Amino acid sequence: MPIRTLLFLFVLFVFSCKQDPAITASNKAIAETKADLSPDERYGELFEAVQLGEVFPDSKTFVDCTPKFVTDEILKKYKVAKSTPDFDLKSFVTDNFELPHQYATNFVADTSKSAEEHINSLWEVLTRKPDQSSNGTLLSLPNPYIVPGGRFGEIYYWDSYFTILGLQAAGKTEMIENMADNFSFLIENYGFIPNGNRTYFLGRSQPPFYSLIVKVLEEEKGADVLKKYLPFLEKEYAFWMKGAEALSSEQNAISRVVRLEDGSILNRYWDDKPEARPESYKEDVLLVKNIERPEADVYRDIRAACESGWDFSSRWFHDGHYLATVHTTDIIPVDLNALLYHLEVMLGKAYGQAGKEKESDQLKERSSLRKAALQKYCWDKKQGYFQDYDFIKRDFTGILSLAGVYPLYMEMATDAQANSCAKIIGEQFLKPGGVVSTLNETGQQWDAPNGWAPLQWMTIKGMRNYEQDALANSIKDRWVALNRKVYKNTGKMVEKYNVQDTTLLAGGGEYPVQDGFGWTNGILLKLLLEKKE
Repeated sequence: MPIRTLLFLFVLFVFSCKQDPAITASNKAIAETKADLSPDERYGELFEAVQLGEVFPDSKTFVDCTPKFVTDEILKKYKVAKSTPDFDLKSFVTDNFELPHQYATNFVADTSKSAEEHINSLWEVLTRKPDQSSNGTLLSLPNPYIVPGGRFGEIYYWDSYFTILGLQAAGKTEMIENMADNFSFLIENYGFIPNGNRTYFLGRSQPPFYSLIVKVLEEEKGADVLKKYLPFLEKEYAFWMKGAEALSSEQNAISRVVRLEDGSILNRYWDDKPEARPESYKEDVLLVKNIERPEADVYRDIRAACESGWDFSSRWFHDGHYLATVHTTDIIPVDLNALLYHLEVMLGKAYGQAGKEKESDQLKERSSLRKAALQKYCWDKKQGYFQDYDFIKRDFTGILSLAGVYPLYMEMATDAQANSCAKIIGEQFLKPGGVVSTLNETGQQWDAPNGWAPLQWMTIKGMRNYEQDALANSIKDRWVALNRKVYKNTGKMVEKYNVQDTTLLAGGGEYPVQDGFGWTNGILLKLLLEKKE
């Protein structure tokens, strides 16, 4: 064998000997072959033991942990260790995983500062730098971004739009563009925008606000930005419309698209994985035990409700009261279809900007057809309000909610419809602290007595679009006063508020009320800094 070859083999041997015994955690992340899997798929029996064994009080904790070693190595150790008499599961987890970083634990609010000053000081606290390659569940993003806060240490799709409205008010255009580009990156790499940038969210999206985020950038930087984002608007639209060409009277629903009895095509929420959610595994497994329906169907409906962002609400319950009757995939949601109308309008506009007149005309026609279909299937003449439509029973769900203001926000309603909606909102939804999400008290967080920042904004803006300024300003004044009151008393901006009894905290849901909080900060700042209407 030539001396040159022998020298090469010797160097290769020495290099490999130096690397293997002392391989670092970061190098192991490079070697990991299972990092793109959801944690239930990745860890199997260990995952189930941790989640069902309540190793952590919050089911989201373990799925956000970062492994210290390659998956196969952890699983081999677990297989041996679990059979030993003194085995302690929590100790095993903490020995083999890094717990999620709590970013804002040392932040102390100075309540002598105004709410506006407090929010502006929180931008830095809630900012995450571009992600390094992750060995955990985090999907790496190339640009800085704002997270909601609390237990939510990653980006969330629909939250981000309302956070961005606050960034717009604060003049932080660069961060808005960073976040838009991160969403574009997700679309390019995964074919859609997941619920959040975690592997366990890769089965679903969230309400499609991407076109509205692009609209904010258009307002700040001019119409030329539409050319930049056109390819991503196209792919976002393709994701939501996947399967539409295969719909028929025999197969009227595929994934997120539904063909109605007159041939109209509208959309529903969905999730590609009919399984228990990894981040709420125990809650889901316990729920399905008491339901006489196929487990996969229940899991799908739970996950579809999560794609809606309204997890959970009587909007999705057959009986209007209990999560066990969830049937999200039977429902044509009024908010989703109003958002997709906006996407079609923006996509048509972007095509026009790019000189693609044929494609522009096609999207204009599609948006017109969607508007007509929404009017036909989601406008309840008897109630005088926009409702979700159950396409299985071919009737309204009967649940009035603030999703009904989305057509007003997107200016899809007639003046008469807007006047009728305003009357119902003023008489039934308006409470001392703002507007309540639904009129039902079920114990779920997206029902009464809770109010949420995004729905306050959608309602205020929807009312203003139809010159219902007195009602809009009343909602604004009550919501701002409640936000300020809670901030002065606690030093916090929180995820949701009790708008019926402003002396009480909000409640319901699968986790405690979170502080931070991205969309509350964004909307409050937007309202505080806007010009008088």
